[in-house]
Amino acid sequence: MTADARRLVVPVAIIAAVLLFLLINPWLKIEPGSTLSTIVTVAFWILAIAVIVLMYFDSRDPETPQVEVESPRFAKYLFGNTRAGLFWLPIRLFVGFAWLSAGWGKWTGTGWTDGGSALLGFWQNAVAVPEAGHPPITYDWYRSFIQMLIDNGAQTWMGTLIPLGEMAVGLGLLFGALTGFAAFFGSLMNMSFMLAGSASTNPVLFTLAIGLMLGWKVAGYYGLDRWLLPALGVPWRSHIDAPHPTPPPSPSTPAPPPQEAASG
Repeated sequence: MTADARRLVVPVAIIAAVLLFLLINPWLKIEPGSTLSTIVTVAFWILAIAVIVLMYFDSRDPETPQVEVESPRFAKYLFGNTRAGLFWLPIRLFVGFAWLSAGWGKWTGTGWTDGGSALLGFWQNAVAVPEAGHPPITYDWYRSFIQMLIDNGAQTWMGTLIPLGEMAVGLGLLFGALTGFAAFFGSLMNMSFMLAGSASTNPVLFTLAIGLMLGWKVAGYYGLDRWLLPALGVPWRSHIDAPHPTPPPSPSTPAPPPQEAASG
């Protein structure tokens, strides 16, 4: 399977890239909402998922060539050295308190856990298409997704799930517990709100969450991840680059002995 994955991943990825090119190219763009657009979109996502699966199998093959790009020294330090956890600590606390405050406000307020009327109003405003100007939602597929949630009354349970998720993300970041996962789910909610046309603090929180995800190995070191990650199989390793030994000086070439003057 791994050898087949190595052979298939490149052509499958190329086909997926071509389909995406047809979908987003402004000059050759397929008409949005058409049958052809739906078929190409579904085909693209199927191939994109297939690429991820094939890459996974390829990565498990010991015969796969391991060609890696060396990171700059400071980048390795920032995202892989436990001392850099001090840099991520205030960012983690800022984002964590923002999520905890947002979730607690929804949980203790009205319109969320009592039926989701506030969430429903947000969705209805998001899917509305004005006669002039741009609609809040840019992508038709996301507008269709929100409309499906409205049609099925999803606000009744998502009005409770969203505050719980926001508070869980906030607590995870504040305590440094599985920081990478907490930042990922936080960024996912940020992206959902932004796709629905809500800016607010979402762009800032999303950007900071990307940094926390990149530094997942050390961002929670000054927190519970200091013990959680080693327990999950991500051990801390101490390594100090030894200075390169200075080569000994090359012996100087001895000067030739002086020649004795010939006696007369």
